[in-house]
Formats: sequence, structure tokens, C-alpha cells
Amino acid sequence: MAAATRTELNGWLASAELHQRYLTGLILRAVVFKGEAAGTELNFRTFQAQHREKFLGGYKNLGLDKLPPAVACAQYIYLANHVGGVKCEFIPESDRKAWVRYLPPRWIWDGAAICAVPNDVSIAFMRAFHSQVGVTLGNPNLGFVCTNITTRIDPCLEGYFIEEEQPLAADERLRFRFDENGPDVDSSKLPHVEWSEERMIKAKRNYAVQYIRSILPAAVSLFGEDEARKLGWEAGRLIGMQCYDATAALIGVERNDADAFARYLGAMLDAGGDKPDVKGAEVSISTWRMMEGREGVTPACFDAWNALWEGALAVHNRHMKLEVTARMDEGADRWAWRVR
Repeated sequence: MAAATRTELNGWLASAELHQRYLTGLILRAVVFKGEAAGTELNFRTFQAQHREKFLGGYKNLGLDKLPPAVACAQYIYLANHVGGVKCEFIPESDRKAWVRYLPPRWIWDGAAICAVPNDVSIAFMRAFHSQVGVTLGNPNLGFVCTNITTRIDPCLEGYFIEEEQPLAADERLRFRFDENGPDVDSSKLPHVEWSEERMIKAKRNYAVQYIRSILPAAVSLFGEDEARKLGWEAGRLIGMQCYDATAALIGVERNDADAFARYLGAMLDAGGDKPDVKGAEVSISTWRMMEGREGVTPACFDAWNALWEGALAVHNRHMKLEVTARMDEGADRWAWRVR
């Protein structure tokens, strides 16, 4: 397979940027307009879906099942987040206890967004992912202890996986001990990922997109079709507008006419793994790779995601509209857009 071109690499970077911001925007929009409890539950369901779909397969593919369980889980967190572009550390203390540390800037709450994140929203992702590793691995003695939380104004989100001498009750799988602090990392001992630039950039794209694959169906399951569509559309349009300049610069957009936006949209769709057909101001794809095989995908998921492109067009040229001319969820053989 030929090496990726710089244009392809830039497309993956643009897709990673856009979908990372969209994840943050969706959760913050839910917190503000649906309430803290709803935003917390949305984050919980998103990471619950991530855990179910990604953890066990990744754990085995990385060969971690040959390590002590606590060490393996901490190393999984480090490796999975490191290749996704998340600032993370991993410190094994013993065969039965291993630390992980998520350092600022927090990937999911990048920039000023962290100021608006309730503490329970941060805790939700540990309830959904970290506390469930023992259940998934069939090891009832394995749990997670949280010692610092960034949104509690601590210097990081930190904790350790621990394999106890006895089975843990359901409410013991995630515990809090804020009087503890983990050891400093020896960066020379961190697992080294020897991947090419191409593979690392694609991994960052995949990492960001995977969260949108999880959060949109989670929003539908929590809020229902109409409310999820509204929430996702509003967040998507805002994020599309906010990210247009950065993504258009990576793609290399030089004009603000309809054909130029169609090429931008085609490049972004191609960066997501679909193969767009771009003819003048019209764009079509015969797949939507992001959602292939995902349960719970409804028309609201597409409408919410499509708002990213509507928002981008509003900045590209505020006098233009993006029309969806064909939808596979309505029986067509493709997804299609027209810029007018």
C-alpha cells in the first residue's frame, strides 16, 4: 500500500480536530441545556459503549492478557490514549497495583471548556470504563481507585487499578481516596509505540471519530429521537462554524464558492474513510463508515452529524445552503449533498 500523501495526512488531522471538538461540544451542550444529571448520564453511556466495543478486543490484541491484570489495565489505558493524542502516564507499582494519570491539557476538555465541566461528568467516564474492567475480564477482585480529578481543581485525573485479595461489591469497583498521590513517572520506562507518522495521525483520527460513533446513539437512547436531533444539530452547527477556519486551512480551501466547499466536504468525508464522488457543487458517498455496524443509529444521528457541515458552510459562505439530496436511511443507495 502506498504511503499517505500530505493531503491525506492533513485530512485526517482535520477530521480528528473536528470530531474531538464535537464530542466536547455535545457533552457541554447537554450539561447546559439538559442539566448536569443529563450531561453526566450522556457521558456515562458514551464511555459505556466505548468500553463494550473497544476494551476487550484491544486488551487481547495488545497482548496484555499475558500481564498481571492491574498492570495490564493501566497499560491499556496508557497505550490507547497515547496513540489517540491524550497526555497520559502509566506507573506499575506492583503486580497487583498500577497507576494511570491523565495530565492537562485534558484532551476531552481542551482549552477553556474544562471550566464548564461538572465533577460528576468526569466521574461518569470512570464509572463506565475503569470500574468495569474486572467485570469484563471476569475478575471480581479488580477495581479502580481514583485519587485526583482535574475538574475538582486537582493537577490531574489520577488513580490506580488494584487487584484485591477478595471480590469487590458493585459499589467498590470505583472508590475515591483523595488523600493519596501516585508516584512520579519514569518516562524511560513507559511503553514505546514505534509507529510511523502516518499510523499515528490515522490513530488520532480514529480515536476522535470513535467517540462520535458512541455518543450520537447514546444521545438518542437518552433523550429520544427529536431531542437528540436538536441537541446534536445545535452542537454540530456551532462546532462546524468554530472549526471551519482550522480545518479549511488543513484541507487547503482557497475560495468561498460552492464548488470549493464541495471539495472541502469531499476531503473531510474521504478523511473519514468514505470515498466521495465530487462533481461541481454536488457530493455523494455510498457508505458512512463511522456508523457501520453500530447499533442504535437512527436518522437523528445523521442529522446531528450533518450539522457539522452546515456550520462549516455558514462560515465558508453565509449566503449558501447545504441540501441533503439523498439518504441511505430513507432507502436511497447513497448519501448526497448539493451546495447552493
